[in-house]
Amino acid sequence: MIAEPNAASTLPSQKENAVHDETVPESPAQNGTCVRNGNLKTPREKRKVREQCENIRRSSPASRRVSQLQNGEVVEAVTLFEVVSMGKQAMQSVVVDWVEAYKQDRNVALLDLINFFIQCSGCQGMVTAEMFQSLYKKDVMQKMTETFDKETGLQYKKFMAYPWILTVTWPVDMDNEDYPLIRTGPYWKKFKANFCEFIAVLVQQCQCSILYDNYLMDAIISLLTGLADSMVRAFRHTSTLAAMKLLTAVVSVHLNLDVNKHNAQRLYEVEKKRLSGKRTSYRLDQLERKRKEYEHKLLEIQNMMNAIFKGTFLTRYRDVIPEIRATCMEEIGSWIKTYPDAFLNDSYLKYVGWMLYDKQAEVRLKCLLGLQGIYSRKELVSRMDLFTNRFKDRIVSMPLDKDHEVAVQAMKLLMLMSQNCGDVLSAEDCETLYQFVYATHRPLAVAAGEFLYKRLLSHGGDKVQPKGGKFGTSTDQLKRLIHFFLESELHKHVAYLVDSLWDWAGKFLKDWECMTTLLLKNYEEDGEALSDVQESALIEIILATVREAAEGHPPVGRGAAKKILSVKEKKIQLEDCTKITEHFIMVLPQLLAKYSTDAQKVANLLQIPQYYDLDVCSTGHLEKHLDALLREIKDIVAKHSDMSVLEASSRTYYILCREEIAIYSQVDCARTQMIDELMKQLNQLLDCFWQKEGGFCTDAGEISRMHSTLRRVAAFHNAHDLTKWNLYDKTLKFLVFETEHGSLPVLIILPALQCTYFSLLWQLAAVSENSPKETLFPLRRQLRHFSQICTCFLHHKEKDVREKAFMILCDWLLILSHLDSNNNEEAVGLLGYLPNTELQEKLFSFIQEHVFMDGEEEKKDLTEEGKDEACKLDDLHKKRSLLAAYCKLIVYNVVEMTAAAEIYKYYVKTYSDFGDIIKETLSKTRYNDKIQSAKTLILCLQQLFQTHAESQDSSNGVDFSSPSFANIKELARRFSLTFGWDQVKSRESIAMIHKEGIEFAFQGATGVDGKCLPPNLSFLLIISEFSNKLLKPDKRLVYSYLQRYITEPLACRGDKWQPLVWYRNSLLSNEDEENSVLGSLGEWPPVGSSKISSFKRKLSNGSVPETSQTEAGSKAPEQQCVSQLSSAAGKSRKRLKSQEMHLQERLPFLCPGGMRRRYCKDEVKTEDVSAEGPEDTIEDIDVVGTDQDS
Repeated sequence: MIAEPNAASTLPSQKENAVHDETVPESPAQNGTCVRNGNLKTPREKRKVREQCENIRRSSPASRRVSQLQNGEVVEAVTLFEVVSMGKQAMQSVVVDWVEAYKQDRNVALLDLINFFIQCSGCQGMVTAEMFQSLYKKDVMQKMTETFDKETGLQYKKFMAYPWILTVTWPVDMDNEDYPLIRTGPYWKKFKANFCEFIAVLVQQCQCSILYDNYLMDAIISLLTGLADSMVRAFRHTSTLAAMKLLTAVVSVHLNLDVNKHNAQRLYEVEKKRLSGKRTSYRLDQLERKRKEYEHKLLEIQNMMNAIFKGTFLTRYRDVIPEIRATCMEEIGSWIKTYPDAFLNDSYLKYVGWMLYDKQAEVRLKCLLGLQGIYSRKELVSRMDLFTNRFKDRIVSMPLDKDHEVAVQAMKLLMLMSQNCGDVLSAEDCETLYQFVYATHRPLAVAAGEFLYKRLLSHGGDKVQPKGGKFGTSTDQLKRLIHFFLESELHKHVAYLVDSLWDWAGKFLKDWECMTTLLLKNYEEDGEALSDVQESALIEIILATVREAAEGHPPVGRGAAKKILSVKEKKIQLEDCTKITEHFIMVLPQLLAKYSTDAQKVANLLQIPQYYDLDVCSTGHLEKHLDALLREIKDIVAKHSDMSVLEASSRTYYILCREEIAIYSQVDCARTQMIDELMKQLNQLLDCFWQKEGGFCTDAGEISRMHSTLRRVAAFHNAHDLTKWNLYDKTLKFLVFETEHGSLPVLIILPALQCTYFSLLWQLAAVSENSPKETLFPLRRQLRHFSQICTCFLHHKEKDVREKAFMILCDWLLILSHLDSNNNEEAVGLLGYLPNTELQEKLFSFIQEHVFMDGEEEKKDLTEEGKDEACKLDDLHKKRSLLAAYCKLIVYNVVEMTAAAEIYKYYVKTYSDFGDIIKETLSKTRYNDKIQSAKTLILCLQQLFQTHAESQDSSNGVDFSSPSFANIKELARRFSLTFGWDQVKSRESIAMIHKEGIEFAFQGATGVDGKCLPPNLSFLLIISEFSNKLLKPDKRLVYSYLQRYITEPLACRGDKWQPLVWYRNSLLSNEDEENSVLGSLGEWPPVGSSKISSFKRKLSNGSVPETSQTEAGSKAPEQQCVSQLSSAAGKSRKRLKSQEMHLQERLPFLCPGGMRRRYCKDEVKTEDVSAEGPEDTIEDIDVVGTDQDS
């Protein structure tokens, strides 16, 4: 099974370790290697090897046709490498065949196996072998080398595989880190598994015979040890994996031998007792020989294990390659678990503990998985005390690992340690681990939920008989859960807590009967009832469990997308929804009646009906409970003015009042009755509020009642159409009065503004395809009038009014600019509205004053109000909402995209607070229009640069070292990073940035020929931050565009022109291009003629010389021009022009006018440079030096 070069038998004898320049045939899976037997003991032995090895003739076409019949198909004979690639079915039989071949001629078979390991390393060279005949260790060590031959470009590796000294020869490109074990795809993943399986099968087949012949294992171990010391990653990785799997297989053999030895020992003792006092029998002698044989084999196996461990593991477990380290940790965990008597001690455990600190997550993960296998067995835990005490703190800290999988497995390991190691985890450790139930990564949170449930919630539940009847166990668990929730002080994360426990405590979390019974208990009558704080926590838990059961997916922020439920999960979900409906439709009215005065509890309880199964509500025996629920909601609306309660009540009516369900008429009647009472109350208050003299009532009680009523109406108007009650005129009167007199209380203005906004939205929604034109004009006037009122309120004296008006105005403009009135184009034309320039300026001024306020003003504002941390967070949330509303106008083209330039100025300055909003705006605008988005970015930088230049002394120019200039440059760098790694995708945008930047930099240059220094030349330093995002062809095109502004390159010298030099260097892609381009400016001379002959000679050998600056600087500028022109013209003009034509089509705004005219010709010249005149040469002068990469 070893590929041999063609006509190998006819070659003369070679010198030891000589390199044979022969062609090696390729196998279907991979290029084969070849094994040449060097100096064997005698010529006769060498001839015998060549005659018996079937693979000698594999290179000939005739021998390739050797085949066998399997399952009715003809399968071609393959090497061991190809057998492993084929799969496990062929592997078993081939290993058996190999063992038989080894028994016939072990040299040939062993060489096949050696060649197999070399091939699995991806080696595309060949292997030569010579017999080891020297008795001196010094001679052997001289042969153990790894060198590189510069003349041939080949790498050599010499090592011992007793009784041979092998020489592996391979090309240098094998170091490109591409070999079977790291290749991607299902085929190579299967190959790795088959490779490991092959080694296990090989040891299994050899354990009864040739494993102990002191020849096979010595050769394999020395081979793998030698390869593991190689500097080539492929050899090192493959041999380490093979050695570790070999040791794993040998450990299994050791276990079997150990069992057989104990059985033989037991039989020997029984037989000896039976024959006590008698003479020795044949049976007893046979058992004694058998026992000694097992002892001898165990000793040999132990020596093999020690050789592999010391020769490979100890040198490779800290290899620089993380895959090798991970393999070592995975296998040592397997050894400890499989054979704890030999490996479960501190001498081996210390390596696992040390590698828990490895920098690579893969290695840490393998260590944790190995420890899980040990700590899961109670009989092994008692022997882990020293390791546990030494590395417990490290393991406890690993749930904080940056790699999610490592964190999850660390939590699972801690769960096993908690179960099997007694009190190894302290109370502080457990408190730290409990908090991971609030983690955003769901697998980690679920693992922490298991730890919390088994360690805290279910602890002691079965040992002590609970009180409270049938709910005793669930009640105790609920109380412990409530206590934990309150102690953690993370009240807003109850949904995360429930989701973490759902997989482990789903049974008692769905025990809503127990929960509601606990809530309805009276504290005075029953001492076990909950306190007020505990009741609030339990209601939040009930809502979270109902949501989890009804929706069936994790809460927002935990999980990328909604989980696709299986058929079984959907069935459970429907059953839970039915259970929720049947239980809470009876209990919820009682709970609402009990907690009707507590706004927080009522707001949470009123969210439960949205998870009802409405078809279940339609059954006859539940209608009376539905009436009770509607009565309680009506009473709650009358009692409360808190927006959370009112909005929850409004949404409950909206959920229950659907036309397609049977209870619609019942709920609609109750809703209409309640709104009638609200409007009647509002009308009465309006009659008292507006006085005859044109003023309003200033009584505090009347204002409070009006405020509460308007809030109720606004909450219901959000989800329900109240147009028939003519609410618009009533609320608009408040707004008009405020714009004219400006004396209304804020408590009246805010809900009135909200009600008016909702009224107009419902009218817009009612516009249909057949709406008459006469009805659209009044609506149009109302829309314009409301827009003017909101604009006026932007300058209101009260901050809350200003912010509310701004939010409504932004949403209002977004709606009006994107109307889709049921295909009624006439309605869209009449009602559509876009803000004018004045309004856009007002909107941005508002953002600048309320969001991007100066640091001193913000500090003053915070100091005056004495705000605490919670108030600061609320203010930040308001600012983010304002900025997001304005940025939506930019994204949806309501406001001109150039307005975003003012927002982008604050990207770096306010990155911690608003960076995500600004970045998302930039991304969305770029998606809408790449070119205009690029112009907006460059406009932002230009405005900042002009402001910086105006603040500087005009006589000294721009100060590059000033903080403001550094900030502009940093902003440009951040803008460049937003384009990502896909240069093709951002090609047009980056090119436009350079074009606009170059034009701005040379704007205002005085003189006819532009010899004077442009005032904005320093701007080139800023746009140089975008040069690394240009493709190489685009760099040449941008450089050509830059050349149009430099009429006399020799005049552009000195420190003042340094920005031009820096920017020009950023456009140069390599040294050759740099030489040619800088040479065109008269700065770097070309390569001299004395170097031409050496250049041609090296070029013929396949290498291109690099010209140093010192050599280039010793030549004359006149020679530079001639060399450049002749070099450029010597290229294929057709290819050069076709490339530039392609660039012109993609980036037409960068192509010079002359270039466009030249490409309009129908005929492209392709003559040699000698046949062209000087005019053609001058015509291509702007692209001289840009064809080196073509």
